[in-house]
Amino acid sequence: MPNNLKKINEKYDKLKKVHSYSLDDKSVLIIGGGYMGKEYAHALEQLGVNDVTIITKSPKQASDFSDKFHYTILDGGFEKQLPTVGKKDLVIIATPTEFLIPATKLAIKTGQTRILLEKPGSLFHQELFSLNEIIDKQKVRIAYNRLLYPNFHKIKQLAKNEGGITSCKFDFTEWIHKIPFGVYQENEYTLWGISNSLHVITMALELIGMPKEITSFQFGKLAWHTSGSIFVGAGTSEENIPFSYHANWESSGRWMVEIMTKENSYRLMPLEKIFVCKKGTVEWKPVDFQVAFQESKFGIAEEVVAMLDDELEDEIGMVTLEKAIEYNKIAEKIFGYDTKSMN
Repeated sequence: MPNNLKKINEKYDKLKKVHSYSLDDKSVLIIGGGYMGKEYAHALEQLGVNDVTIITKSPKQASDFSDKFHYTILDGGFEKQLPTVGKKDLVIIATPTEFLIPATKLAIKTGQTRILLEKPGSLFHQELFSLNEIIDKQKVRIAYNRLLYPNFHKIKQLAKNEGGITSCKFDFTEWIHKIPFGVYQENEYTLWGISNSLHVITMALELIGMPKEITSFQFGKLAWHTSGSIFVGAGTSEENIPFSYHANWESSGRWMVEIMTKENSYRLMPLEKIFVCKKGTVEWKPVDFQVAFQESKFGIAEEVVAMLDDELEDEIGMVTLEKAIEYNKIAEKIFGYDTKSMN
């Protein structure tokens, strides 16, 4: 078996077995009392991590956690509580987007060295760059959990077994009728392509490589997203794989990544599953794969283990600040954003 194929197979094998890692001696701090904070708390519970501290902003959020988890809950916000918390094996920052960078900087200032920062880290690549400048020996990663989906690494394995990906197309159509307006800051909606659509765009790019050449078009506009409502484009990746994309936020559709090999086509739609269309056929059939924790949000437990186990992180790969900056810049190109004038 070629060495690179062996490595891809090993990545999938290790991700599907993250439940076997022993983490009962680890300590974890979660900053953020919202939906993602609860998802991380649930994953830590399944991983057997007992020493967990959670910092929430309000007493209500603290009460919500107390009802569900037997962890140490501190309310009052990260500015008040973070300096009082001792050194932890891992700090997970799952605050609203505008507080991700400030909370990370304070965590670094107070001596924390392993920090998992919720995606996208910042809406502005300039802020990610400024954060990266103060990193010394700290391990700071951006939590693009979909890149650690077991099925995502399974599709890599399948494609490699067939000689590699020959082309790719992806769709990041948003269901705008489902967007919770009035919940986030205005910039979150204005830059929705960064705050949300990057979930699927990063999956496609991690499969084929970053764009070497890309041509992007934006059409239409929405009252809250004036840079466009229809996005189409194409290009070639650094791996010389041609790709195209399409998204129409004013019509129907859904997130999707499709890759082609010389033998088959594979599709992530929904992103949590795999379907195959064999050459010479038109029927899409499901592909089986294994997951460590069916009850948890895919990729969350896998991220935690990778952050706590350097060997696994070296093999699987997490999103560094440098890579996150590249992602944001690509999104600016795809969506026609001018973030310099907004930041």
